[in-house]
Amino acid sequence: MTGFHIVVGTALIAVNALAFAWGGFHWWRGTEAPGFWPLLRAGQALIIIEAIDGGVLLLMGRELPSLHLIYGLVPLLVAFMAEQLRLAAADTVLGQRDLEGRADVEQLSEPEQRTLVLLIMQREMGVMAASAGVIALLGVRAAGWL
Repeated sequence: MTGFHIVVGTALIAVNALAFAWGGFHWWRGTEAPGFWPLLRAGQALIIIEAIDGGVLLLMGRELPSLHLIYGLVPLLVAFMAEQLRLAAADTVLGQRDLEGRADVEQLSEPEQRTLVLLIMQREMGVMAASAGVIALLGVRAAGWL
């Protein structure tokens, strides 16, 4: 491993663990989490940087244990799947309330619409915070700390 790979990997773990803790706490409390989304996106950017760096190391002929490769690539899949679940959050919340779409939502009172938006945002944050936790754990495992 190069020093760069170790530093980025450590940052990946720290940023995703922080996003998990911050977002998870606010999801549990049902409150907004200022700064959560930029923190989460920074963690996702670190995943991409780490994967690219790992690919470069492989192309340079560095030998990596296959398990390290798995723990290095699975976070990309986790992040992608979490984004798909996040995108489905609105449909899920609307479906739970037997609302078909925009026309049904517009018939709700303004306070009901706000509540609906908050529920959707909370669901999205919960999904993404959980994914950040999984990614942090995978990073810990890839680093051999666990």
